[in-house]
Formats: sequence, structure tokens, C-alpha cells
Amino acid sequence: MHIIILCIEIFLARIIDVSLGTIRTIIVVKGKNLIGSILGFIEVAVWFLVVEQALSTSNSNIFIVISYALGFATGTYIGGIISKKFINTKYEVQIITDYNVQKLVDYIRDSSMAVSILKLEGKNKNKYLLFVEIDSKHYNNLYKIIKSVDKDAFIIVNETMFVHNGYFGENK
Repeated sequence: MHIIILCIEIFLARIIDVSLGTIRTIIVVKGKNLIGSILGFIEVAVWFLVVEQALSTSNSNIFIVISYALGFATGTYIGGIISKKFINTKYEVQIITDYNVQKLVDYIRDSSMAVSILKLEGKNKNKYLLFVEIDSKHYNNLYKIIKSVDKDAFIIVNETMFVHNGYFGENK
């Protein structure tokens, strides 16, 4: 019975420390070093306690290894979900199209997203490059709008580090 409780403790603690590690990494990349270092302290403290428990048992049981590894995998997954849900990210979306540009621009603007347009000269025909800066939570809506007008549109998405000035709209 002791080994089962130990395996559950290891599994749950690994979920916590690996989730914190995933979130910490994303936060540091976004330039929030103080918050990242606090999370790192908590993460390593939890990790140390887990490792100490896992290694101090007299049982060399494969279930301890499985619990440790499964906690790591689950923590990575959960950390990614938490990060996506709670860490605000801005995307710069570039859309290259030559089909029904005004309709696409109108749909994007009707969805309260700002869009800038550049005319491009291609080898055989003119195309348009649309720039849209949005919160990541609105990307799926923008993607659906783009594909509803031009299923062959070329879409490039970049995470934006900083945005100064400009218009983001209300994003319904």
C-alpha cells in the first residue's frame, strides 16, 4: 500500500513541477523574468522533494519510474493548456491572397479586427498582403474567416513580442 501512495504522490508532484516549468519558460521568453524566477524557485523545490522521495525508497519498483515519467508527460500537457489559456499572446498574421480581397477585408473588419493592406506585384499577377495583429485567442475566428473567403490563402503567423500603438479593435 505504501508504494501505491508513493507513486501517486510522485505523479501529482511531477504534474505540479513540470506544469510550473512549462509556464515559467513561456513567461521568461515573454520578458517577465521576476515572475519566472519565482516560479522557478517553487518548481525546483517541488522537484527536489519528489526526487528525494523517489530515490530514498528501499523499493526499486518500476512503478516509481512510471509514475515519475507519467507525471512529467502529464505536467507538460497541463502546463501547455494552462499557458495557452492564461498567458496573453499577440499574433501578427500575414495573409497573402489574390482572391476577393475586399470581401476578406470587410469580413475581418466586421469582426472588429484591424487589417492593413499592401499591394504586391507578382510575376504573373498582383496579390495582396494583409496584416492583422490580434490576441492569440482570436486566431481561430480569423482563420475561419480567411478560409471562408479564400481556401488557398497563404497564411503566416508570428508571435509578437511587443506592440506599440496601433488598433486592436474590440474582437467580438
